[in-house]
Amino acid sequence: MTGPEASPPNGGVTLQRQMTFWLVALAIFVLLLWLLADILLPFIAGLAIAYFLAPLVDRFERMGVNRMIAALGIITLVVLLIVLVLLLVLPLLGGQLGALIQNIPTYVTKLRTLISDPGIPWLNKLVGSGIGSDKGISDLLTQGAGWITTFLTGLWSGGRAIVSLFSLIVVTPVVAFYLLYDWHRMVTTVDSWIPVRQRDTVHQLVHETDDAIAGFVRGQAAVCVILGTFYAVALTLTGLNFGLLIGMIAGLITFIPYVGSMTGLVLSVGVAVAQFWPDYTWIIVVIVIFFVGQFIEGNILSPKLVGESAGLHPVWVIFALLAFGYLFGFVGLLVAVPVSATIGVLARFALRRYLASPYYTGETTK
Repeated sequence: MTGPEASPPNGGVTLQRQMTFWLVALAIFVLLLWLLADILLPFIAGLAIAYFLAPLVDRFERMGVNRMIAALGIITLVVLLIVLVLLLVLPLLGGQLGALIQNIPTYVTKLRTLISDPGIPWLNKLVGSGIGSDKGISDLLTQGAGWITTFLTGLWSGGRAIVSLFSLIVVTPVVAFYLLYDWHRMVTTVDSWIPVRQRDTVHQLVHETDDAIAGFVRGQAAVCVILGTFYAVALTLTGLNFGLLIGMIAGLITFIPYVGSMTGLVLSVGVAVAQFWPDYTWIIVVIVIFFVGQFIEGNILSPKLVGESAGLHPVWVIFALLAFGYLFGFVGLLVAVPVSATIGVLARFALRRYLASPYYTGETTK
Protein backbone atom coordinates (compact mmCIF):
# COMPACT_ATOMS: atom_id res chain seq x y z
CA MET A 1 0.00 0.00 0.00
CA THR A 2 1.29 3.41 -0.88
CA GLY A 3 0.79 6.29 1.49
CA PRO A 4 2.50 9.15 3.26
CA GLU A 5 4.85 6.69 4.96
CA ALA A 6 6.40 5.70 1.64
CA SER A 7 6.81 9.20 0.20
CA PRO A 8 9.88 10.46 2.11
CA PRO A 9 12.29 7.74 0.94
CA ASN A 10 10.89 7.91 -2.59
CA GLY A 11 11.11 11.68 -2.60
CA GLY A 12 14.67 11.54 -1.31
CA VAL A 13 15.73 9.25 -4.13
CA THR A 14 13.91 11.42 -6.67
CA LEU A 15 15.55 14.58 -5.32
CA GLN A 16 18.96 12.92 -5.37
CA ARG A 17 18.45 11.84 -8.98
CA GLN A 18 17.30 15.32 -9.95
CA MET A 19 20.34 16.93 -8.35
CA THR A 20 22.63 14.43 -10.05
CA PHE A 21 20.98 15.10 -13.40
CA TRP A 22 21.32 18.88 -13.12
CA LEU A 23 24.90 18.70 -11.88
CA VAL A 24 25.81 16.49 -14.84
CA ALA A 25 23.96 18.87 -17.18
CA LEU A 26 25.88 21.83 -15.71
CA ALA A 27 29.19 20.00 -16.14
CA ILE A 28 28.36 19.20 -19.78
CA PHE A 29 27.35 22.83 -20.40
CA VAL A 30 30.62 24.16 -18.97
CA LEU A 31 32.65 21.59 -20.92
CA LEU A 32 30.91 22.44 -24.22
CA LEU A 33 31.31 26.16 -23.54
CA TRP A 34 35.01 25.67 -22.95
CA LEU A 35 35.53 23.44 -25.99
CA LEU A 36 33.42 25.49 -28.43
CA ALA A 37 34.13 29.00 -27.15
CA ASP A 38 35.95 29.90 -30.38
CA ILE A 39 32.87 29.32 -32.57
CA LEU A 40 29.97 30.23 -30.30
CA LEU A 41 29.97 34.03 -30.49
CA PRO A 42 27.68 34.46 -33.57
CA PHE A 43 25.24 31.89 -32.19
CA ILE A 44 25.12 33.31 -28.67
CA ALA A 45 24.78 36.83 -30.07
CA GLY A 46 21.94 35.63 -32.33
CA LEU A 47 20.26 33.91 -29.37
CA ALA A 48 20.53 37.10 -27.30
CA ILE A 49 19.02 39.19 -30.11
CA ALA A 50 16.18 36.69 -30.58
CA TYR A 51 15.49 36.61 -26.84
CA PHE A 52 15.11 40.37 -26.61
CA LEU A 53 13.18 40.79 -29.87
CA ALA A 54 10.77 37.87 -29.35
CA PRO A 55 8.19 39.98 -27.43
CA LEU A 56 8.18 42.54 -30.25
CA VAL A 57 7.65 39.84 -32.89
CA ASP A 58 4.87 38.35 -30.75
CA ARG A 59 3.15 41.74 -30.65
CA PHE A 60 3.24 42.07 -34.44
CA GLU A 61 1.95 38.50 -34.78
CA ARG A 62 -0.99 39.31 -32.51
CA MET A 63 -1.72 42.27 -34.77
CA GLY A 64 -2.15 39.86 -37.70
CA VAL A 65 1.32 40.11 -39.29
CA ASN A 66 2.81 36.83 -40.48
CA ARG A 67 5.52 35.77 -38.02
CA MET A 68 8.11 35.13 -40.73
CA ILE A 69 7.56 38.58 -42.24
CA ALA A 70 7.62 40.22 -38.81
CA ALA A 71 10.86 38.47 -37.81
CA LEU A 72 12.54 39.21 -41.13
CA GLY A 73 11.48 42.86 -41.07
CA ILE A 74 12.62 43.46 -37.48
CA ILE A 75 15.97 41.72 -37.98
CA THR A 76 16.57 43.72 -41.18
CA LEU A 77 15.73 46.97 -39.38
CA VAL A 78 18.02 46.15 -36.46
CA VAL A 79 20.92 45.25 -38.77
CA LEU A 80 20.48 48.46 -40.79
CA LEU A 81 20.33 50.51 -37.58
CA ILE A 82 23.51 48.92 -36.22
CA VAL A 83 25.34 49.43 -39.52
CA LEU A 84 24.20 53.07 -39.65
CA VAL A 85 25.38 53.74 -36.12
CA LEU A 86 28.72 52.08 -36.82
CA LEU A 87 29.22 54.09 -40.00
CA LEU A 88 28.42 57.34 -38.22
CA VAL A 89 30.12 56.82 -34.88
CA LEU A 90 33.08 54.49 -35.47
CA PRO A 91 35.11 56.85 -37.70
CA LEU A 92 34.73 59.65 -35.15
CA LEU A 93 35.58 57.46 -32.19
CA GLY A 94 38.45 55.84 -34.08
CA GLY A 95 39.92 59.25 -34.87
CA GLN A 96 39.63 60.34 -31.24
CA LEU A 97 41.17 57.09 -30.02
CA GLY A 98 44.14 57.48 -32.35
CA ALA A 99 44.64 61.10 -31.27
CA LEU A 100 44.36 60.14 -27.60
CA ILE A 101 47.06 57.48 -27.97
CA GLN A 102 49.32 59.99 -29.72
CA ASN A 103 48.78 62.60 -27.00
CA ILE A 104 49.28 60.32 -24.01
CA PRO A 105 53.05 61.10 -23.72
CA THR A 106 52.30 64.84 -23.79
CA TYR A 107 49.60 64.53 -21.15
CA VAL A 108 51.82 62.37 -18.95
CA THR A 109 54.61 64.94 -19.19
CA LYS A 110 52.24 67.75 -18.20
CA LEU A 111 50.87 65.76 -15.26
CA ARG A 112 54.37 64.84 -14.10
CA THR A 113 55.47 68.46 -14.27
CA LEU A 114 52.39 69.53 -12.35
CA ILE A 115 52.88 66.90 -9.65
CA SER A 116 56.55 67.84 -9.26
CA ASP A 117 55.81 71.58 -9.06
CA PRO A 118 57.25 72.85 -5.74
CA GLY A 119 54.57 75.55 -5.70
CA ILE A 120 51.91 72.86 -5.12
CA PRO A 121 53.35 70.76 -2.27
CA TRP A 122 49.95 69.40 -1.23
CA LEU A 123 49.49 67.72 -4.62
CA ASN A 124 52.89 66.07 -4.38
CA LYS A 125 52.04 64.73 -0.93
CA LEU A 126 48.57 63.58 -2.06
CA VAL A 127 49.75 61.70 -5.15
CA GLY A 128 53.16 60.66 -3.88
CA SER A 129 56.62 61.80 -4.78
CA GLY A 130 57.52 58.59 -6.58
CA ILE A 131 55.01 59.09 -9.35
CA GLY A 132 56.47 62.43 -10.24
CA SER A 133 59.86 60.98 -11.11
CA ASP A 134 60.87 59.66 -14.49
CA LYS A 135 61.14 56.15 -13.11
CA GLY A 136 57.70 56.34 -11.50
CA ILE A 137 56.03 57.53 -14.70
CA SER A 138 57.92 54.99 -16.77
CA ASP A 139 56.88 52.14 -14.47
CA LEU A 140 53.29 53.37 -14.47
CA LEU A 141 53.14 53.55 -18.27
CA THR A 142 54.82 50.15 -18.63
CA GLN A 143 52.34 48.52 -16.26
CA GLY A 144 49.37 50.25 -17.92
CA ALA A 145 50.50 49.32 -21.43
CA GLY A 146 51.17 45.75 -20.34
CA TRP A 147 47.74 45.42 -18.76
CA ILE A 148 45.96 46.83 -21.83
CA THR A 149 47.98 44.60 -24.16
CA THR A 150 47.25 41.51 -22.06
CA PHE A 151 43.55 42.34 -21.87
CA LEU A 152 43.16 42.95 -25.62
CA THR A 153 45.23 39.88 -26.47
CA GLY A 154 43.13 37.68 -24.19
CA LEU A 155 39.92 39.18 -25.56
CA TRP A 156 41.00 38.50 -29.12
CA SER A 157 42.50 35.06 -28.54
CA GLY A 158 39.34 34.01 -26.68
CA GLY A 159 37.36 34.08 -29.89
CA ARG A 160 39.62 34.56 -32.87
CA ALA A 161 38.79 31.26 -34.61
CA ILE A 162 35.44 32.28 -36.13
CA VAL A 163 34.87 35.60 -34.44
CA SER A 164 35.83 37.52 -37.54
CA LEU A 165 33.82 40.57 -38.42
CA PHE A 166 32.41 38.83 -41.49
CA SER A 167 31.06 35.83 -39.60
CA LEU A 168 29.61 38.00 -36.85
CA ILE A 169 27.78 40.23 -39.31
CA VAL A 170 26.56 37.43 -41.58
CA VAL A 171 25.88 34.50 -39.23
CA THR A 172 24.36 36.38 -36.30
CA PRO A 173 21.36 37.88 -38.18
CA VAL A 174 20.62 34.52 -39.81
CA VAL A 175 20.70 32.72 -36.45
CA ALA A 176 18.56 35.44 -34.85
CA PHE A 177 15.96 35.23 -37.66
CA TYR A 178 15.53 31.46 -37.47
CA LEU A 179 15.36 31.52 -33.67
CA LEU A 180 12.75 34.30 -33.76
CA TYR A 181 10.66 32.45 -36.33
CA ASP A 182 10.77 29.12 -34.43
CA TRP A 183 10.82 30.62 -30.92
CA HIS A 184 7.48 29.27 -29.64
CA ARG A 185 7.97 25.92 -31.35
CA MET A 186 11.32 25.51 -29.61
CA VAL A 187 9.89 26.56 -26.24
CA THR A 188 7.00 24.12 -26.61
CA THR A 189 9.35 21.29 -27.58
CA VAL A 190 11.69 21.88 -24.64
CA ASP A 191 8.69 22.23 -22.32
CA SER A 192 7.44 18.81 -23.42
CA TRP A 193 10.71 17.25 -22.21
CA ILE A 194 10.14 18.39 -18.61
CA PRO A 195 8.78 15.71 -16.25
CA VAL A 196 5.08 16.33 -15.70
CA ARG A 197 5.29 16.32 -11.90
CA GLN A 198 8.04 18.97 -11.88
CA ARG A 199 6.63 21.08 -14.71
CA ASP A 200 4.99 23.72 -12.51
CA THR A 201 8.17 24.14 -10.45
CA VAL A 202 10.33 24.43 -13.56
CA HIS A 203 7.91 26.97 -15.06
CA GLN A 204 8.19 29.06 -11.91
CA LEU A 205 12.00 28.91 -11.97
CA VAL A 206 12.10 29.79 -15.67
CA HIS A 207 9.79 32.74 -15.04
CA GLU A 208 12.02 34.00 -12.21
CA THR A 209 15.12 33.54 -14.36
CA ASP A 210 13.51 35.39 -17.26
CA ASP A 211 12.57 38.27 -14.96
CA ALA A 212 16.11 38.42 -13.58
CA ILE A 213 17.80 38.38 -17.00
CA ALA A 214 15.36 40.74 -18.67
CA GLY A 215 15.24 43.07 -15.68
CA PHE A 216 19.01 43.41 -15.52
CA VAL A 217 20.16 43.19 -19.14
CA ARG A 218 17.38 45.22 -20.77
CA GLY A 219 17.38 47.77 -17.97
CA GLN A 220 21.16 48.01 -17.70
CA ALA A 221 21.51 48.33 -21.48
CA ALA A 222 19.16 51.31 -21.39
CA VAL A 223 21.15 52.79 -18.50
CA CYS A 224 24.40 52.37 -20.49
CA VAL A 225 22.96 54.13 -23.55
CA ILE A 226 21.49 57.02 -21.55
CA LEU A 227 24.59 57.56 -19.40
CA GLY A 228 26.97 57.16 -22.35
CA THR A 229 25.01 59.79 -24.28
CA PHE A 230 24.91 62.13 -21.25
CA TYR A 231 28.64 61.82 -20.52
CA ALA A 232 29.62 62.17 -24.19
CA VAL A 233 27.46 65.25 -24.81
CA ALA A 234 28.32 66.93 -21.48
CA LEU A 235 32.08 66.36 -21.78
CA THR A 236 32.07 67.50 -25.40
CA LEU A 237 30.23 70.71 -24.45
CA THR A 238 32.89 71.49 -21.84
CA GLY A 239 35.47 71.46 -24.62
CA LEU A 240 37.31 68.48 -23.12
CA ASN A 241 39.59 66.79 -25.60
CA PHE A 242 38.31 63.31 -26.50
CA GLY A 243 35.14 63.98 -24.49
CA LEU A 244 32.99 61.97 -26.89
CA LEU A 245 35.28 58.94 -26.68
CA ILE A 246 35.64 59.07 -22.89
CA GLY A 247 31.89 59.52 -22.42
CA MET A 248 31.04 56.57 -24.66
CA ILE A 249 33.61 54.37 -22.89
CA ALA A 250 32.22 55.36 -19.49
CA GLY A 251 28.67 54.60 -20.61
CA LEU A 252 29.60 51.25 -22.16
CA ILE A 253 31.52 50.03 -19.12
CA THR A 254 28.64 51.09 -16.87
CA PHE A 255 27.36 47.58 -17.58
CA ILE A 256 29.92 46.56 -14.94
CA PRO A 257 28.61 48.25 -11.77
CA TYR A 258 30.70 51.22 -10.55
CA VAL A 259 33.57 50.46 -12.96
CA GLY A 260 32.29 52.62 -15.83
CA SER A 261 31.85 55.80 -13.83
CA MET A 262 35.20 55.42 -12.06
CA THR A 263 37.03 54.73 -15.34
CA GLY A 264 35.39 57.73 -17.02
CA LEU A 265 36.11 59.96 -14.02
CA VAL A 266 39.81 59.06 -13.88
CA LEU A 267 40.30 59.45 -17.64
CA SER A 268 38.38 62.71 -17.92
CA VAL A 269 39.99 64.32 -14.86
CA GLY A 270 43.46 63.34 -16.07
CA VAL A 271 42.81 64.86 -19.50
CA ALA A 272 41.11 67.92 -17.95
CA VAL A 273 44.03 68.64 -15.63
CA ALA A 274 46.53 68.31 -18.49
CA GLN A 275 44.36 70.46 -20.77
CA PHE A 276 42.89 73.18 -18.52
CA TRP A 277 45.39 73.66 -15.68
CA PRO A 278 45.70 76.12 -13.92
CA ASP A 279 42.05 76.97 -14.70
CA TYR A 280 40.15 75.08 -11.98
CA THR A 281 36.72 75.87 -13.38
CA TRP A 282 36.50 73.30 -16.15
CA ILE A 283 38.22 70.63 -14.07
CA ILE A 284 35.54 71.05 -11.40
CA VAL A 285 32.84 71.01 -14.11
CA VAL A 286 34.15 67.66 -15.39
CA ILE A 287 34.08 66.21 -11.87
CA VAL A 288 30.55 67.55 -11.32
CA ILE A 289 29.38 65.90 -14.56
CA PHE A 290 30.29 62.46 -13.24
CA PHE A 291 28.78 63.13 -9.83
CA VAL A 292 25.56 64.19 -11.56
CA GLY A 293 25.71 61.07 -13.73
CA GLN A 294 26.13 58.89 -10.65
CA PHE A 295 23.21 60.62 -8.93
CA ILE A 296 20.98 60.12 -11.98
CA GLU A 297 22.00 56.48 -12.30
CA GLY A 298 21.58 55.61 -8.62
CA ASN A 299 18.37 57.52 -7.92
CA ILE A 300 16.48 57.60 -11.21
CA LEU A 301 17.72 55.26 -13.94
CA SER A 302 18.61 52.10 -12.03
CA PRO A 303 15.52 52.09 -9.78
CA LYS A 304 13.20 52.75 -12.73
CA LEU A 305 14.83 50.68 -15.48
CA VAL A 306 16.57 47.88 -13.59
CA GLY A 307 14.63 47.82 -10.33
CA GLU A 308 14.70 45.12 -7.69
CA SER A 309 13.31 42.36 -9.91
CA ALA A 310 16.74 41.59 -11.35
CA GLY A 311 17.91 40.10 -8.04
CA LEU A 312 21.58 40.43 -9.04
CA HIS A 313 23.95 41.97 -6.53
CA PRO A 314 26.60 44.24 -8.13
CA VAL A 315 29.45 42.26 -6.55
CA TRP A 316 28.01 39.02 -7.98
CA VAL A 317 27.76 40.63 -11.44
CA ILE A 318 31.36 41.89 -11.30
CA PHE A 319 32.61 38.47 -10.20
CA ALA A 320 30.62 36.68 -12.91
CA LEU A 321 31.87 38.99 -15.67
CA LEU A 322 35.51 38.69 -14.58
CA ALA A 323 35.35 34.93 -14.02
CA PHE A 324 33.52 34.04 -17.25
CA GLY A 325 35.60 36.53 -19.25
CA TYR A 326 38.81 35.00 -17.91
CA LEU A 327 37.68 31.41 -18.52
CA PHE A 328 35.88 31.73 -21.86
CA GLY A 329 36.98 35.05 -23.40
CA PHE A 330 34.44 37.32 -25.07
CA VAL A 331 31.86 34.53 -25.25
CA GLY A 332 32.11 34.27 -21.48
CA LEU A 333 31.25 37.95 -21.14
CA LEU A 334 28.07 37.38 -23.14
CA VAL A 335 26.86 34.43 -21.08
CA ALA A 336 28.05 35.72 -17.69
CA VAL A 337 24.89 37.62 -16.75
CA PRO A 338 22.35 34.97 -17.92
CA VAL A 339 24.26 32.16 -16.23
CA SER A 340 24.80 34.15 -13.02
CA ALA A 341 21.10 35.08 -12.98
CA THR A 342 20.15 31.42 -13.40
CA ILE A 343 22.52 30.37 -10.62
CA GLY A 344 21.03 33.05 -8.38
CA VAL A 345 17.47 31.86 -9.03
CA LEU A 346 18.40 28.22 -8.41
CA ALA A 347 20.30 29.15 -5.24
CA ARG A 348 17.30 31.06 -3.86
CA PHE A 349 15.02 28.14 -4.78
CA ALA A 350 17.32 25.68 -2.99
CA LEU A 351 17.43 27.98 0.05
CA ARG A 352 13.62 28.17 0.15
CA ARG A 353 13.40 24.38 -0.01
CA TYR A 354 16.02 24.05 2.73
CA LEU A 355 14.23 26.52 5.03
CA ALA A 356 10.96 24.60 4.53
CA SER A 357 12.56 21.19 5.05
CA PRO A 358 12.36 19.13 8.25
CA TYR A 359 16.17 19.23 8.40
CA TYR A 360 15.98 22.98 9.08
CA THR A 361 12.76 23.14 11.10
CA GLY A 362 13.53 20.07 13.17
CA GLU A 363 10.12 18.56 12.52
CA THR A 364 9.86 14.80 12.21
CA THR A 365 7.93 13.20 9.37
CA LYS A 366 5.70 10.22 9.98
